[in-house]
Amino acid sequence: QLQLVESGGGLVQPGGSLRLSCAASGFSLDYYGIAWFRQAPGKEREGVSCISSSGGTTNYTDSVKGRFTISRDNAKNTVYLQMNSLKPEDTAVYVCAAAGSQLLFRLCRGTGPNGYDYWGQGTQVTVSS
Repeated sequence: QLQLVESGGGLVQPGGSLRLSCAASGFSLDYYGIAWFRQAPGKEREGVSCISSSGGTTNYTDSVKGRFTISRDNAKNTVYLQMNSLKPEDTAVYVCAAAGSQLLFRLCRGTGPNGYDYWGQGTQVTVSS
């Protein structure tokens, strides 16, 4: 079964850190660009970060720049999102997605959610005191 599984979410105080993992099973992430999206209650899904298939390109939405870091370990078939200095407004369900069939998305040059082939189920991140 081809799937992405997220883990690492939880409850953390403002200013704290979490590391999310996105692990693939049934296929190799080597040739996939991976993005993290998030969706808070009552809000639209938002692209947070992306890492290209080679790992040479990363990008971040403005609100997380300098606080979040995306990385990949192809040997473990896993992509990570290190989240530091968390704020209450980071509270959301975080979902990872893999893009392999569309070059622009594999290179993290596509926009929007429609270029991804596989999606995880999401992990809840709650930032609250």
